[in-house]
Amino acid sequence: MKRYLTFLWECLQISFVGDWRYYTWMTVLTIVALFGLHAYCRQLVHGLVITGMTDQVSWGLYIANFTYLVGLAAAAAMLVIPVYVYRNMHLHDVVIFGELLAVAVIIMCLLFVTVDLGRPDRFLHIFQRFNFPVSMLTWDVIALNGYLLLNLHICGYLLYCAYCGRTPSKLFYVPFVFIAIVWAVSIHTVTAFLYVGLGGRPFWNSAIIAPRFLASAFAAGPAFIILTLQIVRHYTTHKVTDDALLTLRRIVQVAMIINIFLLGCELFTEFYTDSAHVASAQYLYLGLHGRHALVPWIWTAIVCGAVATILLVLPASRGLRVLNVACVLAIVGIWIEKGMGLIVPAFVPTPLGEMVEYVPTLNEILVCLGIWSFGLLLYTVFVRMSVPVLSGEITYLKRYGYQAGDRPGPSAVPAELRS
Repeated sequence: MKRYLTFLWECLQISFVGDWRYYTWMTVLTIVALFGLHAYCRQLVHGLVITGMTDQVSWGLYIANFTYLVGLAAAAAMLVIPVYVYRNMHLHDVVIFGELLAVAVIIMCLLFVTVDLGRPDRFLHIFQRFNFPVSMLTWDVIALNGYLLLNLHICGYLLYCAYCGRTPSKLFYVPFVFIAIVWAVSIHTVTAFLYVGLGGRPFWNSAIIAPRFLASAFAAGPAFIILTLQIVRHYTTHKVTDDALLTLRRIVQVAMIINIFLLGCELFTEFYTDSAHVASAQYLYLGLHGRHALVPWIWTAIVCGAVATILLVLPASRGLRVLNVACVLAIVGIWIEKGMGLIVPAFVPTPLGEMVEYVPTLNEILVCLGIWSFGLLLYTVFVRMSVPVLSGEITYLKRYGYQAGDRPGPSAVPAELRS
């Protein structure tokens, strides 16, 4: 226990150490997060009336970000599967960054759900009447919290073993890795079922929603990790090979192609059949009765996705500059398509035929920016703590003046270290 507390203390200390760029980045994130906290306090006092949500459009920017981030968290499996299933060693040294991302993102997901509730005490209703397995909401609670605990255990155990300078026991983490792979698929599938199961919203009543969720998740997540790994490689001593980045590129490439194909299938089904439930799709893509607030956004998302897919297919994307452009376009396009482009149109028009458009308020935007800043701050701290531990710069041995490779005799090693 003493050694573990020492490990936590040293990790906490190193998270406050960096150059001027690190301090600038952390200061900016902290300031934005505090603005978001202030905006949430205003919402807590005045209620959801200060948001752009109404009785007609009851889900908005909060749930849109939640949906996108669930996919970002599930994408950690795209690093785990090649390493532990297919024995691809190119990603072996960077797989933990995907799992750390999953931890930070799941915390962000829970925060977005909390701010969307309006009153956090309403969480008690879920636990007082935990309607399992009938309620899909209880499935989502189990899926999100279970995935968070799995990744916390895997990351914490591997980092602690690296700090102690010992080889991790496969018994204590490999079974959890394979459970996490299945769990990663389940969290996005369960989230999709939350929407698909709402019969009063025809825009979501499609069996293809869950596969679309997974395809977009497995594109946006690895794309984000590609950008992160390049920052880690540039500003730290941790080794990230080009082979690892190109392996992730192939994952993003395939996932983007599948995502575009599934979107095309959805558009064909909606518009070619011209059913009575096509109104929401018309509002999203073409506008309806003079209302077209989301039309520029969704077509921007489609252009970004199409350009990103074309770039990823071209051999030029093996170069990092083109790859980075493709990754940014993929992330932005999927954020729009899977966020506002998925959530809001299901409420317009309402089942009674009312046309009420949703526009987020400044307070909502500040809350969202605050949560995103807090999540990025957490992820930055996680990476800042893990890189020195994984590279051997911080170990328990070094507290006693030993360097990597030293082999002190048993009598020279302190008693707690010998244990």
